[in-house]
Amino acid sequence: SSVHAFAQSDIQWHFFWFTTFAVTFSTFWIMYRYKALQSHNYLNSLLSREAAFLLNNFVIMALLVVVFLFTNWTLLSEFFTGQQYGIGEQTYELAVAPLFALLLLLMGVAPLTAWYRTSAKRLGRLMVWPAVGATVYIIMLAVLFGITSWGALLGMWIVGFALTVTVLEYVRGARARMKRGDSFLVATGTLFQRNQRRYGGYLIHLGVLVMAFGIIGTEFFQQQTQINLQIGERATLANYEVEFKGATFGRNNDVTVARATVDVYRDGKFLTTLQPHTDIFDSGDGMTVPDSYSTLAEDFYLILVNWEGVSANSATLRLYLNPLINWVWLGGIVFMLGTLVAAWPDPLDEKIVLAAQRRVALVGGD
Repeated sequence: SSVHAFAQSDIQWHFFWFTTFAVTFSTFWIMYRYKALQSHNYLNSLLSREAAFLLNNFVIMALLVVVFLFTNWTLLSEFFTGQQYGIGEQTYELAVAPLFALLLLLMGVAPLTAWYRTSAKRLGRLMVWPAVGATVYIIMLAVLFGITSWGALLGMWIVGFALTVTVLEYVRGARARMKRGDSFLVATGTLFQRNQRRYGGYLIHLGVLVMAFGIIGTEFFQQQTQINLQIGERATLANYEVEFKGATFGRNNDVTVARATVDVYRDGKFLTTLQPHTDIFDSGDGMTVPDSYSTLAEDFYLILVNWEGVSANSATLRLYLNPLINWVWLGGIVFMLGTLVAAWPDPLDEKIVLAAQRRVALVGGD
C-alpha cells in the first residue's frame, strides 16, 4: 500500500516495537532530565533567532509525528478498526512537502535574525538580496530548461534563497578575516577553526539544501515507461534510446537467472551496455536486479519485468530517468561532514574549562 508501510511485511511487529521503544526511551530521558534541560530564558520577540530555532524544532516534531503515523497506519488502522487502510504516495507528499518547505525556508531566515530581537524592517532589508538571487535563479531554470511546474519553481526558489543566505554567511565571515591579510581560502578555513559549531552547522544546512535540490529534481522530473521489445527493436525515453540485444538464461543452485542485454544511446551516441536481470527461484518467486547508467546529473535505470514472458527473443523492460538523484547522496555526504565538523572537540573549549577549574581551585570554591 506504500513504500513506507511495513505493516504487511515479515518485520511488521519488529519494526513497530523498535520505533515504540525508541520513542519511549527518548521520552523517558527527556522527562527525567527535564530540569537540567529547562531553559531560564524567555522569548523576547517572535522575530528572533531563538524563535526561529524553536519553530524549527516544532516543524521537525511535526514531521516525526506524520512519518511515524503514516509508516504504521496500516497496522494501527487494523488494530483499532479491524480494517486495513493504506497511505499512498500522494498523501505523503501532501502532508510532508509543506513541512519540509517550511523547514528549508527557516534555514534561510534564521541566520538573518539576531538574538533576543530583530526588527521587521531590518529583517526585510537583509532578505532582499537573497530573495532577488533566488528569483534570478528560478528564472534562469525556467528559461534554460523550460521548467513550468510552479511546485518545482517554488521549491527551487526556497532552496536558492536559503543557499544564498548560507553562502553569504561564509563570505561575510571570510571577508572579515581577509582584512587581517589572509587569503580567501585561508580565511574560510580559519572560520571553521574559530567557530566549529556555527560554521559546521552552516555546512549541515548546505547538505540539506543539496539533498532538497536532488529530491525536487527527482520528484517533479522523473520519467518512466514500460515496453516489450523484440531483438533489434528500440525504445526512447527523453533523450535516451535503448536497443534490446537479447536475453540469456542461466542456472545457479535453485535460482534461474534471466538476463537481458541492452545497448543504451544518448542523443544518438552509444553510451554503454546494461544487463538488468531477474533471479527466479524454484518456488516461483522472482527478484529483479536493475542496472543503471549514472552521472551527477541523472540516473538512467533499467528493470527487467514480467519474467514469465522473457524469452531469448523478447523481454519487457521498464525504463526510468531520475534527474538529480545523485545530489541526494552528495548532500548526505556534505551533511555528515558538517556534523563531524560541528561535533569535533574544540581545543579552545577545553582551555576555557581548564582555566575555569584553575580559578575555582585558587579561590577554594566548590
